[in-house]
Amino acid sequence: MKTIAISGASGFVGTNLKDYFTNLGYKVIPISRDILNKKDKLEELINSSNIVINLAGANIINRWTDKYKKLLYSSRIDTTSKIVNAINSVENKPELLISTSAVGIYDNQFIHDEDGSYSNDFLSKLCQDWEKEALKANSFNTRVAIFRFGIVLGKDGGALQKMLTPFKLGLGGIIGSGKQAFSFIHLEDLLNAYKFVIENSNANLAFNLTAPTPTTNKGLTMALGKTLKRPTILPVPEFILNLIFSEGAKVLTDGQNVIPKKLQDLGFEFKYKNIEDTIENLLKN
Repeated sequence: MKTIAISGASGFVGTNLKDYFTNLGYKVIPISRDILNKKDKLEELINSSNIVINLAGANIINRWTDKYKKLLYSSRIDTTSKIVNAINSVENKPELLISTSAVGIYDNQFIHDEDGSYSNDFLSKLCQDWEKEALKANSFNTRVAIFRFGIVLGKDGGALQKMLTPFKLGLGGIIGSGKQAFSFIHLEDLLNAYKFVIENSNANLAFNLTAPTPTTNKGLTMALGKTLKRPTILPVPEFILNLIFSEGAKVLTDGQNVIPKKLQDLGFEFKYKNIEDTIENLLKN
């Protein structure tokens, strides 16, 4: 029985990964904040783990004050640094570290595979530094894979849950022009991608974790309206989001057009390839 240690295990993705791998027969141990902050405890846990999954990080959809931007940075880079230092210190190194990043690393709108050009804004630089830190664990003994998340869509939490209330009230609508790209992934495909990368020893470095057919904010809005049988006529002006989230509104008003080329090249099969199938599956009950 293999052991998986997970940081950020109490979040939406972490909770689902914990249940998923427990059901597959893995022993799953959360890397709690208490363990993270105690070098000897962290090294003891890493030393006895076959796989480490690093998900820790403060919620990106929030008001980006200077103080919050420091939290976004430290909650990702400092946590990853502690985990990497522990991996490099212990005798029995884990065979695999799967760390996290985001499609926000890329510049806007154009179709990107994993070799796409990066943006020069705060979110992209955050992702770049996050990835560089994780790659310091890459060695003969430890393989490193990095998942660049699109928006994760699942039934019981995450982004979809936050979107549903206005739509159910008939108040859903596009954000701004609605033309901004929206790269997403169904939670079920995300879970299966983790299993796929764990089982494929030549799967390493960065992977886009997004459905093969990205959509736009308008495409998402239309799919939600159709499945919920609700009108989608009330657009949300960008200036309202800027008032609420300041610079953090970029997460909602900008978008990256991203395809999962490396996963597909390795033979990974997505079950939910487009937004219509994804939304219909998640909301059909």
